[in-house]
Amino acid sequence: MQTDRFPPRVVVGITGASGVLYGVRALELLGQLGVETHLVFTKAARATLAQETDLGVADVRALACHVYSEHDLGAAISSGSFPTDGMLVAPCSVKSLSGIANSYDDNLLVRAADVTLKERRPLVLLVRETPLHAGHLRLMAQACDAGATIMPPVPAFYTKPGSVEELITQTAGRALDALRLSHPATARWSATSRR
Repeated sequence: MQTDRFPPRVVVGITGASGVLYGVRALELLGQLGVETHLVFTKAARATLAQETDLGVADVRALACHVYSEHDLGAAISSGSFPTDGMLVAPCSVKSLSGIANSYDDNLLVRAADVTLKERRPLVLLVRETPLHAGHLRLMAQACDAGATIMPPVPAFYTKPGSVEELITQTAGRALDALRLSHPATARWSATSRR
């Protein structure tokens, strides 16, 4: 971990895009690293959680150190004076991407991301949409120009994953790498990976 603060402090946003398990697994990995996590779990994310998993909202909330309503624009994470080591939005819907790219801070997730960018802290967006039209690409470029890392959750097959869970863990681990918080569960490329 490359941070002066211990434990590190990371904001995690989970939107309603498909792939809610990326955010859940990221919270689990961050917890294993002893990271202080601040979660914004949107109403749309709760609906996706029910559609895609057998987990309950309480299960996800229990993985975070602090949980905020997306409507709580007065929360600590809405201010740059509250130091964090970065933010991960996993998955990141196009709606949230648009809000972040345009600094349209109408909810806490977008506001926290905007604060992360203005304070020049790492912001990683697991944009979950396909296929992409020119508007999506422009939004991603705009967010990238502002300082975000755009990381669509594209699976890595060089690790020879044996399950969907392994694919999710690898993607979540690489997202943590982008926050400069490496996890031992993340498989690394090596010459032996090619055999």
